[in-house]
Amino acid sequence: MKTQQYNPSPLEVQFAEALENLRSQIEPHLGGNKIVEIVNKLQADNPIMVFHLQDADGDPHEMVIKLIQRPDKFD
Repeated sequence: MKTQQYNPSPLEVQFAEALENLRSQIEPHLGGNKIVEIVNKLQADNPIMVFHLQDADGDPHEMVIKLIQRPDKFD
């Protein structure tokens, strides 16, 4: 299906929601860091996800993921 709308595209939003739903499966791969909160900005031009983490010492960290769908390329 050709993408009719970008910024945000439905696929960008769905992908961000899927990542959030995988939270419990992602956390074991973070070397003892815990995901404290995920803030989604799904209606941004390109959706942004901010992962608030806490390490074993209790220190806070942030990881930011910006989702960008490239324009469709049909040959």
